Amino acid sequence: MNIGIIVAMGKEMELLLPLMSETQTSHIDGYTFHSGTIGRHNVTAMQCGIGKVNAALGCRALIDNFEPELIINTGVAGGTGSAAKVLDVVIADRVAYHDVWCGPGTVPGQAADCPLHFAGSPYVLGMKWLQELPHVKFGLVASGDVFVDSPDTVARIKSMYPDAAGIDMESGALAQTCHRMGIPFICLRVISDTPGEVADNGAQYESFWTAAPQEAFDIVKQIILHL
Repeated sequence: MNIGIIVAMGKEMELLLPLMSETQTSHIDGYTFHSGTIGRHNVTAMQCGIGKVNAALGCRALIDNFEPELIINTGVAGGTGSAAKVLDVVIADRVAYHDVWCGPGTVPGQAADCPLHFAGSPYVLGMKWLQELPHVKFGLVASGDVFVDSPDTVARIKSMYPDAAGIDMESGALAQTCHRMGIPFICLRVISDTPGEVADNGAQYESFWTAAPQEAFDIVKQIILHL
């Protein structure tokens, strides 16, 4: 099986690459692709950059050049005060935009000609062993072009999606691109910080990176090994 993995930041790629074997690097369309294997599967990983446009462009480049049969998005996400705490892994059963509105007569959060929610891969979501891991939470990931660092912004997002478990900047565009291209998609995000949970949210985010959560990224490898 050909599998694509997309991250937004270099710090995330540094945690991802040790999961792969026999890695080779190629440079195409301004992107760097790392191709290798995990178990019996061919895997290509790439860093798309932060935000929706970067995510969509990077995802399309990955699809056009490597023809993945499943795309996995991993990396970090902000928390919402839900059951998913710092260093927990949120697996998105659904992804939705929190910063989209197409005008009167349309539903806030719903991109034009798209569903309100983009569903994650049913095959991955149906893996029972994932549901037994104590630090894995399932739920909606809300996505938009803003780094969320205030409780007020979290409150606005939760007014749209009360069950939101994580907030990121790329998964909505990635899910929409995969939806358009007919490719199964799954998003796994490690919670790095929760705005308002501590007095210095920035320090919480930085300390997360100091204690690099390699074990959380290892869940990606385990999913691929179970495919």
